[in-house]
Amino acid sequence: PTDARNAAQARARSAPAPVTDVARLCVCDLLVAQCDTNCCCDPDCSPEDFSLFTTCSVPVVTGDSHLCSQKAAVYSLDVEANPPERIFKLIDQVNPSIFCIHATNYKQALYLKSPEMPTPENFDELLSKFGSSGFSAEPESWNMDTGVPNPPDANETYRYEYGVPIQTEDAFLRLPSPVVSSWCSDANPAGFLVNQATKCIRSVSVEKCDSIPALNMLFYTNSSILAFVFQVNVSVQSIVVQSLNGMRTLLKGDDVLKLPVILDELCLNVVLGVSYHITYTDTGEITEAAAAFVLGAITKEELSVQQSFQISFTQVNTKPVPLSGNPGYVVGLPVRAGFRPKEYPFPVEFVTDKHSQLTILHSTPSQDCLAAQGARAPVLFGYNMISGCKLRITVGMQCQPVSQTLLDVLKGQSFPEYVASFGNSQAQDVLDWVPITHLHISEQRIPTTLQSSCQIPVSLGIEVNWTKYGSLANPQARIVNVTATLTTTTLRQLPSGRERIIPVTSSVVFTDISAPAEPGYKAWPTINIKLPFDFFYPFV
Repeated sequence: PTDARNAAQARARSAPAPVTDVARLCVCDLLVAQCDTNCCCDPDCSPEDFSLFTTCSVPVVTGDSHLCSQKAAVYSLDVEANPPERIFKLIDQVNPSIFCIHATNYKQALYLKSPEMPTPENFDELLSKFGSSGFSAEPESWNMDTGVPNPPDANETYRYEYGVPIQTEDAFLRLPSPVVSSWCSDANPAGFLVNQATKCIRSVSVEKCDSIPALNMLFYTNSSILAFVFQVNVSVQSIVVQSLNGMRTLLKGDDVLKLPVILDELCLNVVLGVSYHITYTDTGEITEAAAAFVLGAITKEELSVQQSFQISFTQVNTKPVPLSGNPGYVVGLPVRAGFRPKEYPFPVEFVTDKHSQLTILHSTPSQDCLAAQGARAPVLFGYNMISGCKLRITVGMQCQPVSQTLLDVLKGQSFPEYVASFGNSQAQDVLDWVPITHLHISEQRIPTTLQSSCQIPVSLGIEVNWTKYGSLANPQARIVNVTATLTTTTLRQLPSGRERIIPVTSSVVFTDISAPAEPGYKAWPTINIKLPFDFFYPFV
């Protein structure tokens, strides 16, 4: 297939002239008839002013980011010159997205038009125009007239939204992926806040390995990411070297670039994997970018090599929450859980952190319930578990403290309210969280030395129902229901001088409700009726 980037560039060459003149825009020009410090686009600054600048506060100025092609004004400082001077470049920036605006020829959208206020004279006219469930605001004619003056405040800063391609100086942050076949394509842009993991195959040869850009670390680090007020360089977080037999070694000098080197019939320092990690703020501003590399060697006999790529995002001042699958749960990983905030439904999200897991009582060697408080074990998906302890009822015990202690032993200090239906469910995706249903069962009475009869919890049973979700070729485990059953026992008076040991248990059972019925299981009866002819109206 035709390379997507070449198609985008060809499309951009046929685009009309831009409406916005980015060379005349300057968002940091705040002082009238005065030079703003470090504002490289300020027309009031002279070469003498530029020589005193330490950086460009706004390095890149663009127009609408949804355009297929647009001009970008790039400002930088040449600190090696004497004196330092400003460098200005006007470059063509191509939008890698398939869905983009080819031309801004809708004149009415270029300015903020004051709405027409209803009056007794125009009320009937406005009602006929806007009173229906849908109305059209199309211009009188769609044309390619580009002689429209620049609208005010057309500058677009680099605060990213979800899914928007991450822009760099030359194009966008590349995350190679297979297209149609398993061969790598470098035209796949990394989307903001879109965690991705890809694997693809690239054609190689030892004789030319040092001239293939995609095998070189510089291919993934030499472009700076366009941020809000400055450019973010992609730093090298770590370098792992993989030998021919698969053994991996972490290099200590991770700040040194390892370029491909041909040695005899081997090509060393070939990029086998890249993991990007992006740090961002809650306003969508990228603050840091790091890349972890896996380098290896290829032999003369190898005609292709498999590369793996990954990108993840972490918000500033937060810790990443480990996932238990992507998207479905993986057997053996913890079941993720969370709480609904008090101000629900605002904000509409769940409170989770790295410790937000469904847990049960962790058995101790002493088997003493009063000493087991705080000992918890995570519930692992797909693993049926059971644990317990023993409670020794003696003279002088108070009912209420014992009951509360056992409840804390069984449920923990903070039992979650919801569990994630998928292993990668995000806190803000409210519909991806399943509420835990609580049931209560009371058993028969047991003799005790307590002064009056009371109820104490003796078991907590958690049943997790899950199903296979998605295609039959690659089904994903999805939790659909969780039930926590608390069983209590009523204690009655026990003769003086005696004691009793009560077993306390906690268990977890996973049930695959998507499994077919067992042989001999009675299915639901078939009802033979004739539906009305319009039962599915308006569907066929």
